[in-house]
Amino acid sequence: MRLEKVDLNLFVVLDALYKEQSVTKVALLLNLTQPAVSNALSRLRKLFDDQLFVRTPEGMLPTPVADNVIADVRKALALLGRSILSNTRFHPAQSEKLFRLGMNDLAESLLLPKLRLRIKQEAPEITVQSYYIDRTMATEDLKSGGLDLLLDVPAVNAKEFNHVPLAQLPYVVAMRKKHPLSKLDLTLEGFLDSEHLHVSSRRKGRGQMDIALHALGQRRNIKMRVQSYLVAIEIASQTDLLWTAPKVLAEKSGLHTSAVPFNVEPLSWNLYWHKNADLDPASQWIRQLLMEVVSEVLGQP
Repeated sequence: MRLEKVDLNLFVVLDALYKEQSVTKVALLLNLTQPAVSNALSRLRKLFDDQLFVRTPEGMLPTPVADNVIADVRKALALLGRSILSNTRFHPAQSEKLFRLGMNDLAESLLLPKLRLRIKQEAPEITVQSYYIDRTMATEDLKSGGLDLLLDVPAVNAKEFNHVPLAQLPYVVAMRKKHPLSKLDLTLEGFLDSEHLHVSSRRKGRGQMDIALHALGQRRNIKMRVQSYLVAIEIASQTDLLWTAPKVLAEKSGLHTSAVPFNVEPLSWNLYWHKNADLDPASQWIRQLLMEVVSEVLGQP
């Protein structure tokens, strides 16, 4: 088949289906009707001579052919997008651009309210979508153009990306207001004798405080591990589990806080973007705006 006869919009649908695994979700994402998405999928199946996606109870799962072509499709879409952007001037006040940001719920809760207020003032038609996804997938999305920015700990090492340090969040020990330890000066012994709550997106692995304790030849008794900082607030406020949490969030949540009774490195955030976006005016604008929001919210330059 000759390329000039291929509708390039089909590849946008292919990318969205691979990510969302649902015709309904893709229709909402791309502002299309479900029949239009189904029609596009039918044309894609004819183009590739393959089912591409198979309906299962878990969603529309990709076939091996879809797995094999998706990386090239995303690279091509990203290249087209960058080609258009590089020749288009960016005016925030008139722009209707969609920015896709990768961050967890801690960053969302601290930064997105202020970011929304700033955008409403300066660029009211701009839309922001935030995703909390696996680090490996997030870096792939940065490469393909599926994400514009990634906010993460300093653990992303890829030559295709640039980054700047964004924030340092010191830790405190958080507990419910009437916790037995809330009236005492928290000691290392009291910390180690207690049961703990830990937040991590990973199934296993140590946090900053576990690394610090290991250096002291100690370990804490983690009785619950959750993915969400906002869920951790609810658990800490209703149980006797101690939660070593970022100070800014613990104080904002109304929990009682005590100093960590040993030295622990703060939580560090970096802001990552693809090198190809370095000179893109839209990327420069949202990066600068996000850094200003961090300064306003966290009081850090």
